[in-house]
Amino acid sequence: MTLIPEIKPHQSIELLKALHILTRDGKLNQDTRRKLKQVYHLYHFIEPLLTELMEETDNITLVDHGAGKSYLGFILYDLFMKQHKTGRVVGIETREELVKKSKELAEQLHFDRMDFHHLSVEESMTSPLLPQQVEIVTALHACNTATDDAIRFGLEKHAKFMVLVPCCQAEVAEVLRKHKNESFSKTPLSEIWRHPIHTREFGSQITNVLRCLQLEAHGYQVTVTELVGWEHSMKNELIIARYQNSPRKNAQERLAQILETLNLEELHTRFA
Repeated sequence: MTLIPEIKPHQSIELLKALHILTRDGKLNQDTRRKLKQVYHLYHFIEPLLTELMEETDNITLVDHGAGKSYLGFILYDLFMKQHKTGRVVGIETREELVKKSKELAEQLHFDRMDFHHLSVEESMTSPLLPQQVEIVTALHACNTATDDAIRFGLEKHAKFMVLVPCCQAEVAEVLRKHKNESFSKTPLSEIWRHPIHTREFGSQITNVLRCLQLEAHGYQVTVTELVGWEHSMKNELIIARYQNSPRKNAQERLAQILETLNLEELHTRFA
């Protein structure tokens, strides 16, 4: 156990202890160090976006979809919103007990511009608890289709930025698996996912390719990069989407062609 060197001068030690990142005596183990490093890295990608938005408006709303224990939301608030005296962080989570704990922690820390809502994706898109437009949508390790849910929400709310770290993309792999025999007679590309381990890995990769095309079709400029070194996490892909109101002309067509070629047409509505 060693003292964490990355602690910012103005960061809340009480928050890090409440999130069980730091122990009571201000130390952490290797697992929590890795988690904190991932959140810090993501913060460094989001901070310049927040700074850019502050030049346009002082009423920034950032929505963290599939917030879980809200590690990201709390640290974003602590490092940025609290220091700039403006902006609001909203956590959306379907597990009511986590929402309750996050509300209690925000109240305890006097993080007055943090809200947490127990809502489904559909509910969050129409709920009066949320504004009609939000500036940034984030999703850190939102499992399986939860990243797609965050994208749907971001599209509905006309988000200027989406910052996504997908995790456990199982849905596409399951559809590949279900239609494997048909695919063998349809295309030699089916050899790419013939073996179970390749089905899983290829399914994960093609899911993110389809997400990027979906975002581009809706007018976003997309950047894909690593979040942290692969030694810290295998779920390491970071998608940053900036709304440019300039849809890529062939993105929707390419998306449809990929779905047809890979026998994934039943997923068309998810990536529309």
